[in-house]
Amino acid sequence: MFRSLHMKLTLILLLLITSLMAVVGTFLTTSVSSFFIDSFYQQMDNVFGAGSDFYPTLCAGAEEGGAARLQELVEVRAGSLGVDYSTRNYYILDGGGTLLLGSDERSGLDATANLLAAENGRVGDESDITADFMDVAIPIPEGEPDYIVYILDSKETVSGLNTQLFMIIMQALVIGLLISLLLSFLLSKTMVGPIEKLTAGAEKVAAGDFESRLPVESTDEIGILTGTFNEMASVLQQTLAAVENERTKLDTLFLHMTDGVVAFDHTGRLIHRNPAAATMLGRTLGEDSRYNQLFGSLYPMEQILALHRPDYAEAQQVVGDRMLELYLAPFSSDQEKGGVLIVLHDVTEQHRNEERRKEFVANVSHELRTPLTNVRSYAETLRSAEGDIPQEMENSFLDIIISETDRMTHIVQDLLTLSRLDAGNTEMRFAPFSFRESVANVCRANAMEARRHSHTLTCTLAENMPEISGDRQRLEQVVTNILGNAIKYTPDGGHIAVTGGGSGRSVWVEVTDDGIGIPEKDRDRIFDRFYRVDKARSRESGGTGLGLSIAKEIVERHHGSLRLVPREGRGTTIRLVLPIDPNRAE
Repeated sequence: MFRSLHMKLTLILLLLITSLMAVVGTFLTTSVSSFFIDSFYQQMDNVFGAGSDFYPTLCAGAEEGGAARLQELVEVRAGSLGVDYSTRNYYILDGGGTLLLGSDERSGLDATANLLAAENGRVGDESDITADFMDVAIPIPEGEPDYIVYILDSKETVSGLNTQLFMIIMQALVIGLLISLLLSFLLSKTMVGPIEKLTAGAEKVAAGDFESRLPVESTDEIGILTGTFNEMASVLQQTLAAVENERTKLDTLFLHMTDGVVAFDHTGRLIHRNPAAATMLGRTLGEDSRYNQLFGSLYPMEQILALHRPDYAEAQQVVGDRMLELYLAPFSSDQEKGGVLIVLHDVTEQHRNEERRKEFVANVSHELRTPLTNVRSYAETLRSAEGDIPQEMENSFLDIIISETDRMTHIVQDLLTLSRLDAGNTEMRFAPFSFRESVANVCRANAMEARRHSHTLTCTLAENMPEISGDRQRLEQVVTNILGNAIKYTPDGGHIAVTGGGSGRSVWVEVTDDGIGIPEKDRDRIFDRFYRVDKARSRESGGTGLGLSIAKEIVERHHGSLRLVPREGRGTTIRLVLPIDPNRAE
């Protein structure tokens, strides 16, 4: 009930008015009592004090006529003493405190402190604000008194006045309480109303409604607070939108990034993972997945949690045919609230490329070492013979040296061509030309070599093969490499067929032979550099193992494809497909 601001304001105002009236009442009551007491004793001092001749008169009267004379003298000064014979009276007592005469018919008096002091020969004029009477006792004469003049006031006047004051204060209190209730309603309208609107606005903001704005109805502190609240809601909306945007970006990045990411809490329970991580690990990652099951053999979790940023741990893990690099690090310095974040990077291709690079270097070294060894051997033989070798044998040795030199030249030229293609430094001169005519020229150029091996070479090209845009010299080199390989690696007396045509936006050429074919295990690697199915026969025929690699690079620069066509039985078929317009293909 008292939690509302309106009730608190009302209660505060009621307590304020009540407290104020209580303080005022107490102050007035005390002040009135103090005033009457001070007035009483001041009045007594004026009559009986040292500056007055009344006290000597009383002493003389006591000696002359005793108590009766004292009564006459006091009666004369009754007005000065304020004796009204109702609330204030005088009494004549003997030295022992026995009442002799008085202004009323009282038969006896209580032994007050002032009366006891007078009985002991001292003036009793001590005041007591808490007492329900005021009194003064004057001993006559001094020394061993024979009489005591005693003035007693019952304070009925003060009590009556205090009662009237109390009634006035109670009336004022009731009026003040009514006014406070009215003021509390006014305050609630001017103060609590805007605060309630602010509360409603805050509840809307808490619920996610940032569009509504509160009207600023004043220029005071409440108005300033309302304007600040509106500005805060606007800034909060912008901030949350920016945070949500960044979160969306991070979620998208986390979902589609190629690296795998998994996170575990400090108990080893999986809390986050992305699809790439499940793919790399080759298993389904669910809530029941645990750190120790997946990576406990690499590093204990306690060891990772003990690391301090930016420290992290590295490890490698083989999963199936994948080679994974793992980076493990804690994502919070608080081990009780943190956990372990693991990034998985698939380095399978890098390992394969490294192996290919090593194999490539070894192949280059081997391919160059063999002709160099032959050249050195025959040259040393010619030098050591010093003319003893017959001219025919010497010419044969020189022919071998020249042949091996040409072979090394071809290897170096092919390597330079591949290097330029890899670096993008080989400029392709694209221009429209008749691809059918180029293929026919290549067939005619290789016809003599085919007849030398007793091959049957046929070239069947569609009449409607459209022109294409490309580098004619490079594409003729591709067809020459493919056809040359068919002639070289087909046993003598074989059949080689070149067919071609066009469809839609591309042209195609197939070179088919009936040779020994390519084993299944070698089909995926025939376009690798220096890779040859029959290395001994390749060297006999002068092959370098780079022809198909160069052909594939040239075809890809034209946005075409070069592939081995699956077929039943012996022989090999290689299919070349080129777009008519490489720009549109791209």
